Amino acid sequence: MNVLVCDDDKEIVDAIGIYLENEGYQLFKAFNGLEAMNLIKDHEIHLIIMDIMMPMMDGLRATMKIREENNIPLIMLSAKSEDSDKILGLNLGADDYLTKPFNPLELIARVKSQLRRYTTLGSLETKQNVFRTGGLVIDDESKIITVDGEVVHLTPVQYKILKLLTANAGRVFSIEDIYERVWNETSFSPENTVSVHIRKIREKIEINPKEPKYLKVVWGVGYKVEKI
Repeated sequence: MNVLVCDDDKEIVDAIGIYLENEGYQLFKAFNGLEAMNLIKDHEIHLIIMDIMMPMMDGLRATMKIREENNIPLIMLSAKSEDSDKILGLNLGADDYLTKPFNPLELIARVKSQLRRYTTLGSLETKQNVFRTGGLVIDDESKIITVDGEVVHLTPVQYKILKLLTANAGRVFSIEDIYERVWNETSFSPENTVSVHIRKIREKIEINPKEPKYLKVVWGVGYKVEKI
């Protein structure tokens, strides 16, 4: 998922960016509110981390402008700790608030929490070509897969298999059917090929691949993604 960090302190932006990229997020950088708004116009941003005190356009004004057009999750940062700043930021549309200095791991936890809410209750729900079951979400427009708000990286073949099964959650597909639909050809012995990919997908999307929550085998029939 794409996260925009907006702060006039380049070192803070870079430091936050390291933690975000380590978690698999795509980082976008801005150093004032105007830059942030321009990036939002040109890119699909899934979450914003916005400082308050910045030149040209501060975080409060930027947040107010952003909220006129969309509901991207927004976490506000500030060196100030007065309750009035928190209340003002939240009233203008911020979803969460952190006071500097902050623990980067706490920030990442809050990012994940906001993205979980966004993918299950927010704007992704209104987009076309979004397939969801439980905490598993496939955005086929951006080719982004998340599980409980965390991005999962699959190979193209793995993506096609998971998309096929998730788009038809609850339906059982035979191994032959999966192979023909994904590889667009007939195979006389596709069992090993499909099962290897299924195992790899489970390793990436399941907490415990041996007891899968989503991608399940129906013995003697095939595979399905559970409808949750």
